[in-house]
Amino acid sequence: MAAQTRMTRQRKVILDELRKVTSHPTADEIYEMVRPILPRISLGTVYRNLDLLAETGEILRLEHAGAQKRFDGNTMPHQHVRCTKCGRVGDVMSPLEVPAFNQLDVPGFTVSAARVEFEGICDDCMTSN
Repeated sequence: MAAQTRMTRQRKVILDELRKVTSHPTADEIYEMVRPILPRISLGTVYRNLDLLAETGEILRLEHAGAQKRFDGNTMPHQHVRCTKCGRVGDVMSPLEVPAFNQLDVPGFTVSAARVEFEGICDDCMTSN
């Protein structure tokens, strides 16, 4: 990493804690995860480090309109499923092929990427009905 993106202790702890879970936590949840290790860390520091880790490709930032950003420490190719009731996110480890986006004709756009995200209802929400 370049000097301005060196792996600080705070950044390493955030990355390590995120990679320990598969729950795709929000920044607030990650803040609560790292506070026992770094009691003086601020929520703003967690947000800044998560953004930097996402920009450098160390983690994935999952964004969905109208929902809080979630983060994933697993950067291996995979897709996600989101519960439409509670917002929980899970991994789809046998990803489907992404449509050929480079063949799309979209006036006013040059399409550079595509992703597939599934929606459904998680088992917990299904059983609580």
